[in-house]
Amino acid sequence: MSNENNSKKRMPVSPARTIFGIFMILVYIGMGTLFLIGFFGWETGPWAWLRWVAGILLIVYGIWRGYRQFSGLDRNIGDYE
Repeated sequence: MSNENNSKKRMPVSPARTIFGIFMILVYIGMGTLFLIGFFGWETGPWAWLRWVAGILLIVYGIWRGYRQFSGLDRNIGDYE
């Protein structure tokens, strides 16, 4: 029984991984916001729809990544058993 508990213990997360995760959340949400406000000048032409799609997708993915980061869903990804 004690071996089962030891194998399911969570490894501590390195501070560098946490800082990088938070940085990437800010990058995704920031880029999505820049797309939505038209920062890159894609208001006209055949690619105008792309800024809306890309902006919404980046913001949604940034929120999903933030949820995973702070809830601990992907905390053990890459850890060896």
